[in-house]
Amino acid sequence: MALDQYQEEEEEEGGMSFLDHLEQLRWHLLRSVAAILILSVAAFVAKGFVFGIVILGPSKVDFVTYRWLCELSDYVGLPALCIDELPFTIQSRQMTGQFTMHMTSSFVVGFIAAFPLVFWEVWRFISPGLYDQEKNAARGAVFFVSLLFFMGAAFGYFILSPLSINFLSNYQLDPSILNEFDITSYISTLTMLVLASAIMFQLPVVVYFLAMSGLVTSGMLKSYRRHAIVVILVLSAVITPPDVISQILIAMPILVLYEAGIQIAKRLEKKRAIKKAKEEVDDAL
Repeated sequence: MALDQYQEEEEEEGGMSFLDHLEQLRWHLLRSVAAILILSVAAFVAKGFVFGIVILGPSKVDFVTYRWLCELSDYVGLPALCIDELPFTIQSRQMTGQFTMHMTSSFVVGFIAAFPLVFWEVWRFISPGLYDQEKNAARGAVFFVSLLFFMGAAFGYFILSPLSINFLSNYQLDPSILNEFDITSYISTLTMLVLASAIMFQLPVVVYFLAMSGLVTSGMLKSYRRHAIVVILVLSAVITPPDVISQILIAMPILVLYEAGIQIAKRLEKKRAIKKAKEEVDDAL
């Protein structure tokens, strides 16, 4: 069928044409990109704060996580918990290295800050195609997705990144080898840890929508719990440095979120069963 015939049929039925959908998608994407660019420019201008405090924060011993660990070590009497030295330096070995990383880090900060608006634009494009029942079930999706995203990013930044940086900076094959990290390597590692944690924290949302569509059940999630643990540990090993502590640190909250997903699926099944029973009673009457 020709495209113009397809459009005519849709217009006769009162729906939007294919090109209308593309036009609508274009504006949603433009607004999302505009939000990211505006916040990226703001982050680029605020170089002293974004780079000196946020980006390079985990590389300094006065970072809040290291201070908390030192306070905890004093409280429990375990001096090993206190991180009071990070034996490494950050260098730029390429002429355009600092400027390139300034641009890259500003874009990442802009994307993270604009994430709620970006997801809201995506949701505005998708939601008109949902049934009323699906819209009601997905109410608050923008809030919960954004909340989990920021929780994951905060976990990656305040917990996972400092401990990973501490491990890597203290790891030496021989005392004669100095740890002098390139700025590109440092920012890439920090970005990967933060964004990976933010994405992994979306697990309950994924389980919710899969359970709503009937693709997974609480019983299925329980039966595959051991397999899920193995997959989570493997993913943790992939996105974290090769130390057991970092792998366990990111695996533990993901396992908790997996268990939360089981409870979410169980709750949906309970609601579905109550609704079905009510409909059967109404039909009987």
